[in-house]
Amino acid sequence: MAEKSAMQDVGGDNSGASDSETGGSASIDERALLRKLDFQLLPAVGILYLLSFLDRSNVGNARIEGLLNDVHITGNQYLTGLTLYFVGYVLFEIPCNIILKRTTPRIWLPTLTIVWGIVATLTGIVYNLAGFLVVRFFLGAESGLFPGVVFYFSMWYKRRERQYRISLFFSAASLAGAFGGILAYGIGRMGGIVWPNGWRWIFILEGILTVLVAAAAYGFIHNYPDTSKFISEDERKFIHQRLAADSDATHDERFTWGAVMEALKDSNCWLYGLGFHTMSLPLYTLSLFLPTIISNLGYTAATAQLLTVPPYAFAFITTVTIAVLSERLGQRAIFIGGSAIFAAIGYAILLSNTDPAGRPGVSYVGVFFAAGGIYPATALVLSWPAINVSGQTKRAIGNAMQISIGNLGAVLGTQLYRSSDGPRFIVGHSLALAYLVANAVVVTFLGIKLKRENERRDAVAEEIKHVGEIPDWRGDSDPRWRFEY
Repeated sequence: MAEKSAMQDVGGDNSGASDSETGGSASIDERALLRKLDFQLLPAVGILYLLSFLDRSNVGNARIEGLLNDVHITGNQYLTGLTLYFVGYVLFEIPCNIILKRTTPRIWLPTLTIVWGIVATLTGIVYNLAGFLVVRFFLGAESGLFPGVVFYFSMWYKRRERQYRISLFFSAASLAGAFGGILAYGIGRMGGIVWPNGWRWIFILEGILTVLVAAAAYGFIHNYPDTSKFISEDERKFIHQRLAADSDATHDERFTWGAVMEALKDSNCWLYGLGFHTMSLPLYTLSLFLPTIISNLGYTAATAQLLTVPPYAFAFITTVTIAVLSERLGQRAIFIGGSAIFAAIGYAILLSNTDPAGRPGVSYVGVFFAAGGIYPATALVLSWPAINVSGQTKRAIGNAMQISIGNLGAVLGTQLYRSSDGPRFIVGHSLALAYLVANAVVVTFLGIKLKRENERRDAVAEEIKHVGEIPDWRGDSDPRWRFEY
C-alpha cells in the first residue's frame, strides 16, 4: 500500500503537480480538470461497456424464454455455445488492440460496438445449433473494448488515478445485469409477435439498441488529448506535462524479447493473472446463469427476469462504494479479498439450502451476497496490474497474461451449470465458492508479497513518483518503484 494523505481527493492527488508538470500551466486547477475529464470520458465509455455486457449475458435471459427448444439444441450444446464466446474473445483481443493503436478511439470504439451489435442482433434469427455457435463465437469480438479503454485511460490519467476510473467503468457491468432483467421482462412479453416466444426479440431489440448508440458514439467518444476539442490548449499542455512526469508512456521504449521474458519470469504478473482467474469463473457463471438459478427456485420466466434486477443493483452500489474506499484508503488486496469472502458467504448460503424450491427466499439472499462481492472484487483485480507494472512492453504482456489466464476460468465456468443439476446446482456453486476462497488466498499472499518488497526497497532507495523524468528508467524492477497493495 502506498502511503497517501488523509486529505487526498478520491481519484486525484492532493499534493498537486510538480514544478516540472505545471510549467506555464500553473493556473490550471488540477481537481477541476479531473472532474471535467471524468464527466466527459467515463459516461461515454461506460455506456458502451454496459451494452457490451448486456449483449454477452442476455443469452441467460433468453434461455428461460424458450431458446433451447426453438433452436433445437440440448443443454450441453448451449453450454458449448457459451464456451465458444470466450474462444473468440481470446482470438480477437490482440487484433482489436492493434487496430485501436492504428486508428483512434472515436473511430474504433464505436465501430467495434457496431460490429458486435450486428452479431448480437443476428442471434435473434438463428434456427439451429450451427447458427447459435457461429454468432456466439463472433460476439467475442467485443473483447477489444475493455483493454482498449484501459489503454485509453492511460492517455488521460496518471497512474494512481486509473484504478478508481477503471472500477467505475467496470461497474457498468452490474448495471447491464439490472437493465437486462428489466428489458427481458418487457421484451419477453412480445411472444406471439412473428415468433411464438419472445426470446428472439431480446436479442434483436437489444442488438439494435447497441448499434444505434454506437452510431451516436462517433459524436460523443473523445480522442486522445492531442486532438480532443473539449479541453483548452493550456489544459492540453498540462495533461501532457503531468503524464510525461508520472508515466513511462512517453519514453521511446523499443520492443525487446528481454522485456517479454521479464514479464513471464515475474511472479507478480502470474499472480495478477491468477487473481483474475479466480474471479472470472464466479463472475461469468453468475452473469450467464443467474436467470436460470432464480427460475429453478420455482418462479415463472417473467418473475425470474425481474428478480435478477435487485441483486445487480446491489452489486452496482457495492462496486462503486468499494472503489471509493479502496482509493481513499490506498488499499487493494484487503478490499479484493474481503469482497471475495463476502461473495463466498453467498454461495455457502446457496449450498446450505437443501430445498431451494421450498425456501426460495434463502437462496435469493445468497444471490445478493454473491453479486455484491463478485463485481467489486473483479473491478479492483482487473485494475491492479495497470497501476503496478512499469515498462511499456512488460505492462502490455502483463495485461495480456492476466486476461488470458483469467479467461480460462470463464471457459471452465460455462460448463458447470447443467440443466440436470438444478435446482441446487451443487457442482457450479461449489466450484464458485472454492474459487472465491482461492481468490482471497491469492490476493492476500500477493498483497503481503508487495508490502514486503516495498519495505525492502525503502531500505535501498527513496521512492520516485515522476518516473517519466528518468531517462534510463528500468521499469518496476527499479528499487525506486513502489507497488500499490
